[in-house]
Amino acid sequence: MRMAVPKGSLFADSVEVLRRAGVDVGDLADPGRQLIVYTAETEFIIARPTDIPAYVAYGAVDVAIAGKDVLLEADLDVVELLDLEFGGCRFVVAEPEDASRSIEELYRHLGVIRVATKYPRITERHFAESGLQVEVVKLHGNIELAPLIGLADQVVDITATGTTLAQNRLRIVDEVLASTARFVANPASMRTESARVTDLADRIAAVVPLTGEDDAS
Repeated sequence: MRMAVPKGSLFADSVEVLRRAGVDVGDLADPGRQLIVYTAETEFIIARPTDIPAYVAYGAVDVAIAGKDVLLEADLDVVELLDLEFGGCRFVVAEPEDASRSIEELYRHLGVIRVATKYPRITERHFAESGLQVEVVKLHGNIELAPLIGLADQVVDITATGTTLAQNRLRIVDEVLASTARFVANPASMRTESARVTDLADRIAAVVPLTGEDDAS
């Protein structure tokens, strides 16, 4: 079985949940420069989080761990099997604390507001549900800069605590959605490898949520 595991903030907990589920993770916890780690039963692909939905949807991997945020933004055909309950964060709408005019005033005057984000699909969906017309500016760097330099009226960004937004004099004005890590599968693999995928999902489900305590202690 081939599995994608995300680099970055979800990596350590991903390895831990697999280990607790009885999966042989081999050198996955400390892969060095390896992008692929092999064990007797599994080929682990260590991938950029935003690439994982494509790997799963197009059959490059059978199963994966991915954040709900990247799954929603990619909007590809994957089967979501489990909420792994770690990597919690939330999407929020934020604006400058010292904004001279309210968003309502700007909207009445211009008929549109400009919103900067790394997540255009999620942003467009949220504002469409709110009945507001927005011009979405997709950025790849520090989203907090956009309203500070006049590029956007608001931002939609991910936060765990809101600290970075507050440090950049931005206030949260709306909640968009919450995100946690998910265990997902390729639809074709669900048919051809159904027993193995289901068995792995059941084993992982039995150890979720992680408590942070080692079972051996």
